[in-house]
Amino acid sequence: MRGKIIVTSVVVIALVFISGLTLFGAPASETDRKKKDDLYKKLEMFSDALVLINDEYVDEPKSEDLIRGALKGMLSSLDPYSEFMDAERYNELKVDTEGKFGGLGIEISIKDDILTVITPIEDSPAWKAGMKSGDRIVKINNELTKNITIGEAVKKLRGKPGSEVSLTVLREGESKLLEFKLVRDIIKIKDIKDAMILENHIAYMRLVEFRENTPRDMDTILQKLKNDGMDSLILDLRNNPGGLLDVAVKVVEKFIPEGKIIVYTKGRSANQNMEFKSHYSNPYLDIPMIVLINEGSASGSEIVAGALQDYKRAVLLGKKSFGKGSVQSVLPLADGSALKLTTSKYYTPSGRVISNQGIPPDITVENGKLEFVAEESGMEALFANIENKTPLKEKTTEKTAKDITFDYHKDNQVIHAIDVLKGIKAYKAMSQNKEK
Repeated sequence: MRGKIIVTSVVVIALVFISGLTLFGAPASETDRKKKDDLYKKLEMFSDALVLINDEYVDEPKSEDLIRGALKGMLSSLDPYSEFMDAERYNELKVDTEGKFGGLGIEISIKDDILTVITPIEDSPAWKAGMKSGDRIVKINNELTKNITIGEAVKKLRGKPGSEVSLTVLREGESKLLEFKLVRDIIKIKDIKDAMILENHIAYMRLVEFRENTPRDMDTILQKLKNDGMDSLILDLRNNPGGLLDVAVKVVEKFIPEGKIIVYTKGRSANQNMEFKSHYSNPYLDIPMIVLINEGSASGSEIVAGALQDYKRAVLLGKKSFGKGSVQSVLPLADGSALKLTTSKYYTPSGRVISNQGIPPDITVENGKLEFVAEESGMEALFANIENKTPLKEKTTEKTAKDITFDYHKDNQVIHAIDVLKGIKAYKAMSQNKEK
């Protein structure tokens, strides 16, 4: 992924240090100057607290630990994706983008202050073990995850391929905890799976993630499906956690006219504002489309779904997406540590914000009725009752090859999508006959 923009983008920006504070240029107005003055005054309170702790705490604290703790708390109070990274964590981030490491194959976030699975990556250890979107990880190796950051969670979850990690999970509708023992592995992802003609010339294509080769592979598959008689398409983005931003843009532009805005970013600084437009010269404009989404569709998937919905190019079917649409910039500090800070958000062409909102489907279709256990509302209540719950270990049976095989007849959302497309094609044919 070197050299590519990711939907949770990592942009390294150098900071200027003035009087011990990190500033991003001179104030632009009197209002900005007043805000800066107010910030300096409030820093006096921080300084007073630091001196009191240093002088009065029962054990003599290390000043470095106090400052780092304050920075960690400051960043975590902003949103789930902003964090303070010490030098070790910052170096690990560089390794993440350049090398391979053993993992479990789950995309995670902090949702409602709780470590939550966005989606398990298909064919990964987590997916084979039966983990699901929305699972709330309450323990890692028997340690509570209360107040954990994403960076801390990633550090605990990844490790040497072949090593084992234990996860304790609370799932919607389950009255007992689920216990998963997973073996880390090198995660290998196939970006496009299960491309085929289903019935009545309705094609189906499932995108697992947006990777470098996805646009080229998609061109090849779409041409083959067209040769096989495709006259409509179901694009399955369920449990697709995203990937490369430019690839998500290239997927959208295959289905909309040239020159259209696909997504744009907006932040407080003008240099954070960007627009991404379609440039594909031969898009598929004449085939009806259904896009399948669910709570595991995040980031790049939401960009694709939101744009196609805004242009009324596709009908969205399923459940509301996750709501992960912000840009993080990594701002290095003088001592080798860094701040990962949310600096802008993604917006659909019509101006809808994706972050924390998600993309709603045009037609809601549930796979099954899922309800939260009433006693588990809120982080405090959840962790207060964790120790009273008995892990339910028999739920973690690994999926067999038979379970993994795709059978659209058993997929409630795909069946609904087929019915909708049949209706659209029938209406289109009727309208054409009237014109004749």
